[in-house]
Parts: sequence; structure tokens; C-alpha cells
Amino acid sequence: MTAALDQALAWQQQSLQDVSRTFALTIPQLPEALRDAVGNGYLLCRIADTIEDDPDLRWEEKAQWQQAFLAVVEGSAEAAPFAKDFGARLSAAMPEAEHDLIRNTAEVIRITRSFTPNQQAALARCVRIMGAGMAEFQQYASLQGLADMAAMDRYCYVVAGVVGEMLTSLFVEYEPRLQEHAQEMQRLAVSFGQGLQMTNILKDIWDDWARGVSWMPAALFAHYGCDLTTLTPGKQDPTFQAGLNALLRIAAGHLENALRYTLLIPADQTGMRDFCLWALAMAVLTLRRIGENPGFAAGSEVKISRSSVQRVVLLSRLLHRSDAMLQLSFRVGIKPLTRLALPVPA
Repeated sequence: MTAALDQALAWQQQSLQDVSRTFALTIPQLPEALRDAVGNGYLLCRIADTIEDDPDLRWEEKAQWQQAFLAVVEGSAEAAPFAKDFGARLSAAMPEAEHDLIRNTAEVIRITRSFTPNQQAALARCVRIMGAGMAEFQQYASLQGLADMAAMDRYCYVVAGVVGEMLTSLFVEYEPRLQEHAQEMQRLAVSFGQGLQMTNILKDIWDDWARGVSWMPAALFAHYGCDLTTLTPGKQDPTFQAGLNALLRIAAGHLENALRYTLLIPADQTGMRDFCLWALAMAVLTLRRIGENPGFAAGSEVKISRSSVQRVVLLSRLLHRSDAMLQLSFRVGIKPLTRLALPVPA
């Protein structure tokens, strides 16, 4: 390993701390041989995310920058010019950690180039699908929401399901015993990603609303008599609550698939299981917080506490080798969501 690569990897570890506390917590649980590739994949996705989130870019510009970044990842363009040009265009309103990430695109790519051809292909595929998909959805981003549940499924796939597919490819290459389950795991990975993304969407409903965007399925809410464009943060609206409950139950179903995915990982691969279990458990707790606080007006009001995260870590480490105990714990945790009321549509 070269000194330059060593330096890049040290920077990557710090950057993960700066841009995502969740991934900075979960990635170190993975076997050492997987940590660098998973961390690098996350940072590649985060660069694509930074392009999507820039409030000063029109969707056409975002599409162009996504293509430019993909060219860097696939090796047909250099990282330094992209970092310089996009860095100069990146909105000052974006967090400093993301400005730093863009400035160091060349370091991210240096690490990418150190992986096996299969690993690089998995990462590039993820960036290709995610970048194109996010640019597509930016055309329609508004308070009117997404058209229907099928559109929400598609959105969750391009921003999260494809990440699950990437991780599965990395996991299967690392752990040969997963090869026989590879096809099933790829299918479940999409559902796993959707469960996590739906959790984020529901938690951030009003934060997105303040930016003039909704990722909620309009047709589902209309089914219960709710017009998304007339909503007000924190206002009790039974029609909105009905649609929200429906989405909470759908998300819970995806998280059940996430548990199935996790249990396909051999029990002695406790680090890989913990990586999945921590994300899964934190999503369940977040969904429960949303269900218990229907009048919340900001994501901070339903964010789980640090002590809850600590309990997740402890419980996971106690139970991660026992499929039966994990299944029982999940059933207990998810029960309040499966009991949410779904009234007769208007």
C-alpha cells in the first residue's frame, strides 16, 4: 500500500465521521477487508447526493454534473478538474463537510482504484443508477409529491435500493458462503434499502416541505381524502394521519425483509450482521417515534436518542448469533407499527 493511498484512507475515515454519523458507527463493525470498499462506496454516493441536494442548481445542471461525476468514477475523466469545477459551483449553503468531500474527490477515486475489478464495477453501477435516477426525479420535485406508490418505490430504489445491491455484491465477493443466496439477497436488498429510505422520508417530511419538496405518494394520500399541497407542519389532520399510517406499515414490511436479508448472513459473521442490524433497529425505533408523535413538525422531534442507539448496539451484540432471538426481538419491536389504524378511505 502506497503512502498516498494510506493518506487517502485516513482522510476517508475522517470524512465519514463528518458526513454521516450513522455510517461512521456501522462501517467499523464490518470485517476489515470490507470496511474500505463500503466506506468508499458511501462517499461516492454522498458526492452524487451532494449534487442532488444543491439548492442553487437547476435540475438540468444537476443531470450534467451527475454525468460528469460518473465519467470520473468510470475512469473516462479525471477527478481533479471535476472537483475544481463543481466545487466552484457548489452552493455556499451546503455544509462544509460536503464542500470538503468535493474538494477531495481525487482522494475518493484514488481509493476506488485500489479495489478489485468486481468491487469497482459494483460501485460504478451504483453511482450510474443513482445519479441518473436522482436527476430524473429532480425534474418533478415539488410540494405536490410523487404521483403514486409506484413512483415512491422507484425513487427509493434509485437512492437506496441500488445501494443495497452494491453492498450485497461486496458481501458476496467477500463471503463465499453467501453465493448460494446471492439472488435472494439482491432481491431483499432492494426492499431493505426501501425500508431505510422510507424511514428517512417520513422522518424528514416537514424538513423537505420547508424546502418546497415532498417525496410522499400523492395518490395514496388522496385515497384517504388528503391533499398534500394543503398540509401544514404540526397540524392534526386525520386524512394525513391515515396516509402516514399506511406508509409506516408499508415501511415496516420492508424492514421485515431487511431482517430476512440479515439472517442469510452466517451467524459467525457477527460484524456483517451488526452492520445490518444496527441500521434496521434504528429504523424501527424511528418509525415507532413517528407513529407515536403524529403531530410532529420537524425531524428533530422524532429523532431517536443517543441512549436508544446505545441500547441497539448492546442488544445486537447480545443477540446477533441467534436467529430465533433476533426474530422475536423484531416482532416485539415492530408490533406497534403493525397495529396502526387504517380508517376507511374518504
